[in-house]
Amino acid sequence: MVATIALGSVVGAAAPAWALVEINVNKGNVEPLPIAITDFQSNDALGAQITEIVTADLKRSGLFAPIDKSAFIEKISGPDATPRFDDWKVINAQALVTGSVGKEADGRIRAQYRLWDTFAGQQMAGEQFFANDANTRRVAHIIADAIYERITGEKGYFDTRVVFVDESGAKNARKKRLAIMDQDGANVRYLSDGRAIVLTPRFSPNRQEITYMSYESGQPKVYLLQIETGQRELVGNFPGMTFAPRFSPDGQKVIMSLLRDDGNSNIFAMDLRSRSTTRLTDSTAIDTSPSYSPDGSQVVFTSDRGGGSGRSQIYVMGADGSNPHRISFGDGVYSTPVWSPRGDLIAFTKQSGGEFQIGVMKTDGSGERILSSGFQQEGPTWAPNGRVLMFFRDSAGGPKLVSVDLTGRNEQQIPTANYASDPAWSPLLE
Repeated sequence: MVATIALGSVVGAAAPAWALVEINVNKGNVEPLPIAITDFQSNDALGAQITEIVTADLKRSGLFAPIDKSAFIEKISGPDATPRFDDWKVINAQALVTGSVGKEADGRIRAQYRLWDTFAGQQMAGEQFFANDANTRRVAHIIADAIYERITGEKGYFDTRVVFVDESGAKNARKKRLAIMDQDGANVRYLSDGRAIVLTPRFSPNRQEITYMSYESGQPKVYLLQIETGQRELVGNFPGMTFAPRFSPDGQKVIMSLLRDDGNSNIFAMDLRSRSTTRLTDSTAIDTSPSYSPDGSQVVFTSDRGGGSGRSQIYVMGADGSNPHRISFGDGVYSTPVWSPRGDLIAFTKQSGGEFQIGVMKTDGSGERILSSGFQQEGPTWAPNGRVLMFFRDSAGGPKLVSVDLTGRNEQQIPTANYASDPAWSPLLE
């Protein structure tokens, strides 16, 4: 089970209104902020573990540049001591993190951190957390999220998980299993045994539940899976082909494209309580890859209804199927559009000039930007703060997961033991 982590403010955590340290994430190019992260003081290995995870999270975001510990002048005497700010300013540490972790009498761990603005000479934030040993990594991710939010003004995304398709074995006999991991690649757990092909797992926006496709008995079926209990429920057994089911923002519906007897692929929404299905498009074109806007009022999808063999473009319509209109007009073939959780952008895959590209555009189709280009890459999924994308790239024999931020400058491969595809990012854990 996902354990509840208790938290509370550390005395003196209020941030001064005139604190100097901040990162404007809305700028086109963001210079990483030099930050000093001291070792969390402890009597065992927990302090080093939490320090390492917090440092890795912040560095991987591309917005922070952790300073090498060999440059530190002051040795922090205790988590409650006020630092000697001049010692940190001389090494250009614009922000400083101190902390400690220890064991309570009841066996729980108690971790606390303080975030300091070294040039203003003030504490910006401070909190403490209580959790069991199994949630040490979560505590570290939550601390990293708090630091990220305090300095950028945006929610963090480190205390999240990613569900994906783990692929192992020879290319012509690939075993595909549902798997879940922390967003940094740790704590991998398998959710299926690989006896049936699984595709397109997608997270519920408000529960630790996923929907996915499985080809059990050779027929496409859509399932709901409770991640923590393993309870599985059949949504529907659809003849022909089913494509990429996704949840509505309230988690009460799934939307998908179905190939019917007339040979056309159209978009349908299914109410998960009543199992009633509503047809949203009715055309002779191939309509597929639907994704709801975060307020549930609109749906983005791809269609070749504009003409041109196989040259699908991106369309937006009302959630009831009304007013479908084209928003992409670029060269190439568009696919897998997905609405940002912030509501401001739509991510997509695009095939153009012999390359696969991951890009974003505004919801009216303007401002198209390509963030990554490469051989056979697709399937973008958003971090819950709408600032980072993850996708998969097939190279050197099989697919791997890759993340990139909205600047397109901070691209990183996510470590997985095997090949991995079809990632889907969870909401922030509770």
